[in-house]
Amino acid sequence: MLTSVFAFNHHARLPRPAHGERGVHSAVLLPRSSRPAMAVDGFDAASFETDRLAKDADAMEAMAAEEATFAKLRTPWKWAVRRRIWDMMEAEDYAEWPRPVHHRIPNFVGAEAAAMRLADLPEFQSASLVKVNPDTPQRPVRRLVLSEGKTLLTPQPRLRTGFFSTLSVDENLEPGMRVDQLTNSKGVAQHGTQVTLDAQYTVDLVVVGSTAVCPATGARVGKGEGFAELEWGILSGQGNLDPQATLVVTTV
Repeated sequence: MLTSVFAFNHHARLPRPAHGERGVHSAVLLPRSSRPAMAVDGFDAASFETDRLAKDADAMEAMAAEEATFAKLRTPWKWAVRRRIWDMMEAEDYAEWPRPVHHRIPNFVGAEAAAMRLADLPEFQSASLVKVNPDTPQRPVRRLVLSEGKTLLTPQPRLRTGFFSTLSVDENLEPGMRVDQLTNSKGVAQHGTQVTLDAQYTVDLVVVGSTAVCPATGARVGKGEGFAELEWGILSGQGNLDPQATLVVTTV
């Protein structure tokens, strides 16, 4: 049974800060384009990022092309909800980079404030190993996990360039690095510890991204590709989490 708890940004409808200001209720997570990527220890960061973005674009294009077909075959109500939320966020400019939000877990305004609410949950405070999805709006959650001295378990996007990796400040933060460098896909691939299918570990808490959530029932929809469910199935099937007891949280 999946038990869901929501870490909402209660101030999500406050006016957005003016350009250049930093408000406590919004997080502007912009791509790191101000400096060139470098090849370090055989890892070509520039090539990795180029390949990742190209594959993401291909996957989203394919999903967009097949959306009408998927909507007929699989839970059409979910696709109606996704489309309504994506269209609304674009129309009202209620999202940060990356844009457009269609066929993504949308990076909503206030993602960082929502992540900070997660820190108040007793289940988060007591967790040692936390699985977090790799999408942009959960980057503040990944930063929180590492900053609190916990171990982060995260997959590579769409499980294309790898399986799961673990990261912690003690094991993976090299001298001169900032914690934030471990929180994006490039940093995970470069500095994370790859996990094998037969590795022994226990997931204490799972954080997933959502396009929409029903606060009354806990029902949520993602971007429609099913990776959260696939990863849950792998981890529960391998005995790395207890499907009857492990709490699932989403930040929206």
